[in-house]
Amino acid sequence: MPPPRPDTGAPAEPLQPSSPWSGGGELGFASAHGNSSTESLNARLDLNYADGGAWKYSGSLSGLRASSEYKSTQPDGSVKRDRRTTANRYTLTGNGAYRTDSRGTVNTSLRHEEDDFGTFSRQTSVSVSYGNRVVDGDRTQLDLQVGPGFRRAYDTLEERNESSVIGRGLVDLRVSLSENTELVNKLLVESGEYNTFAQNDLGLSVTMNSHLALKAGWQARHNSDAAENLKRTDTLTTMNVVYKFK
Repeated sequence: MPPPRPDTGAPAEPLQPSSPWSGGGELGFASAHGNSSTESLNARLDLNYADGGAWKYSGSLSGLRASSEYKSTQPDGSVKRDRRTTANRYTLTGNGAYRTDSRGTVNTSLRHEEDDFGTFSRQTSVSVSYGNRVVDGDRTQLDLQVGPGFRRAYDTLEERNESSVIGRGLVDLRVSLSENTELVNKLLVESGEYNTFAQNDLGLSVTMNSHLALKAGWQARHNSDAAENLKRTDTLTTMNVVYKFK
C-alpha cells in the first residue's frame, strides 16, 4: 500500500455557493410567405430567487405579436398589399411566497396585462392567497392557491375603468414523464363583478441538455365579459426553444 499523504495543514478549498437565481427564456417564431404572408413571435422570460430562507420570489414577462398581409382592390383595378397587426399582447407577473411549513405558503401576487385586441386593453390585479402542495410525489407535484384580491381594468368598448374585488385561484400541476420529459399544466382564474378571467397553459417539454429544451405549448384564455364582435375564448399553440439557467 502507498504511504498516506502527509497533512500539510492547508485549509480545504471552500465550496462555491450556488446562485439563488434561476429561470429560463422561451422563444418561438413563425413566418410564411407566398400567396399569403404571416409572421408571429412569442417570447417569455421567467426569473426565480430563493436564498434558502422562508421567502421565495418569482416573476415572468411574456409577449405575443403577429401580423399578416392582406390584399385590397383599388378603384382603378390595381391590387394593393398592406400589412396589418393581428395580435399584440404583453403580460407581467410577480409573486412572493412565504413558506409556513413543509407544504404551505402565503402568497402575494401581481398581474398586469396589455392587449390591443381584447375587450379589456389593460388589466391589473393584486391578490393575497394561501397555497398548499397537496401532492408531492417523486414524479408528480400539485400546488393549489386560493384567496381574495383586487382588479382594475379598462373596458375599450365602454371606454371606462372598472374596479372590483376578485377571488383568485391557481392550480399548478407538474408531472415528470421520464428523465428528460415533463408535462406542466397551470390554470389561473380571477373572478369579479365585471369579468371572470381564466387562463390555462399546457406545456410538454423535452430536455436536450442542462440548458436547452424543446417545448410544445397550448394556451386557452377566456373572458366572460366580451364585446359582441369578439370571441370570449382565445387559443394559442406554440413550439418554442427554451433556455434554462441556474
